[in-house]
Amino acid sequence: MSSHNNIGNAPREGKIVSDGLEIAYLEWESTSEAYENLLVMHPNGFCAGMFDPVVDLLRDQYRVVGVDLRGHGGSQEVLDETVLGNDLMAADVLKVLDALEVDVFSILGVSLGGAIAIEIAASAPERVQGLMLCEAIAMNFETRKERAQFLEQKEHPLAVGARRRRSIWSNRKEVEDSYGSRKPLDALDPLVLKAYIKWGFVDRPDGQVELACNPETEATIFGSRARYGPVSTFERLSDVKAETHILAGTQTDLDKIWFEQQAKEVNTEVNWIDGGHFFLFEDLERTVSLIRSCIG
Repeated sequence: MSSHNNIGNAPREGKIVSDGLEIAYLEWESTSEAYENLLVMHPNGFCAGMFDPVVDLLRDQYRVVGVDLRGHGGSQEVLDETVLGNDLMAADVLKVLDALEVDVFSILGVSLGGAIAIEIAASAPERVQGLMLCEAIAMNFETRKERAQFLEQKEHPLAVGARRRRSIWSNRKEVEDSYGSRKPLDALDPLVLKAYIKWGFVDRPDGQVELACNPETEATIFGSRARYGPVSTFERLSDVKAETHILAGTQTDLDKIWFEQQAKEVNTEVNWIDGGHFFLFEDLERTVSLIRSCIG
């Protein structure tokens, strides 16, 4: 386990090896001695660093750990769909928490991160105290017809979009100007967008910057039907013992029935929040109050 301390409020960065892959993490120490442990899990294509502005407002109550899922952020690149399963990603995260000696914790998961949160809570029920799922990608294909249509689609539209993503930019300012002016990232709080661009891009030797998450990795996760994915994860919801909050955006572009079915599985109601798929990152003050009310 390697790590180095940063000055001031910056998180401590470190890496462990899991299944032969380098997995990167960020750890934000709490300013309180009576803190709770909170794990934050990012969406597909993003990275743990995007939570930095949110965590900064929570350090009086939580010690926070964010993990870059395999193939994302500072973690090692992975393109093979057979090793991009939700179950394997969850196992990586638990190994990070073991290395940091974090025994009991709550989880905040957004999108893909919500699916990984379900996996962790189902596989380590004695360790997870609370679960806050923000548009978790876990779905129940109740009807064969719906599943058949999904499998007949030549390629998932989100996978097509990911493959079109531009990887190399002249500098971070250029990325910020572009991303900040178009959907869906134009809705993000500017501090969240800045944090994502800081940690989600790497400096190249030629002076340009490049996406840390290979667009092919993101596309594979969106489009794969072979890996352990959203349908398998939905089935794990019945194994979750922790108190679970299901949140979704009123303007989500996803099927609202996914979240209603998730809520039914854990005997709760969906908490509909004004905003889109990334509502959690749209209004930091609201986000902090949501986290404090859902997770201790």
